[in-house]
Amino acid sequence: MIKPIVKYPEPGLEQKCDPVETFDEKLRQLATDMLETMYAAPGIGLAAPQVGENIRLLVIDVTSGHEDGHQLILVNPEVAEAEGKQREEEGCLSLPGITAVVERPKTVVVKGQDLDGNPMEIRGEELMARVLCHEIDHLDGILYLDRISPLKRDLLKRKIRKLIRAGEW
Repeated sequence: MIKPIVKYPEPGLEQKCDPVETFDEKLRQLATDMLETMYAAPGIGLAAPQVGENIRLLVIDVTSGHEDGHQLILVNPEVAEAEGKQREEEGCLSLPGITAVVERPKTVVVKGQDLDGNPMEIRGEELMARVLCHEIDHLDGILYLDRISPLKRDLLKRKIRKLIRAGEW
C-alpha cells in the first residue's frame, strides 16, 4: 500500500527514531509498503519517518526498481566505517523539488539487521554510500539541509515557507 510521504517541516522528520525490537509481520508489511511508496514517488531511498513511523527502518533501490535484485531493507542501521569524500547534488522525497550539493563519505560500511533480526553488513560506494548516509540521517532526525552551509539552508527554508504560504507545498 502506498503511504503518504511526510513533508518538511513536519516535526517527526527531525526526531531520532527508536530501535526496532520486534521483528514480525507488521514490520515486513511496513517495509513492503515503503518500497511501494518509494517506487511510486519515484525515489531511490526511503526511511520510516518519511511515512510517519518513528522506527529505525529504511529501504533503498538505487535502480528505482528498474533492475531486479537491488532492493535493500535495513533495520537498525548504523554507519560503522566511513572513508573519503564526495560532493554531489541531493534531493529528498520529503523536500520535493528542492536540491543542494551535500558532502558525504565516498565509501561506508553499514551494520544493521534484516527483517528477521539477523545481523548484516553492507559496503556502499559512491551513490550507494550517499543514499545509505542520507537515509540513516533521517533515522537520526537529520535532514540534508542540516549538512549544507547556513546561508544556503536559510535560502532553501525561505523558499519552502514561500511555497507553503502559496499553497504549493
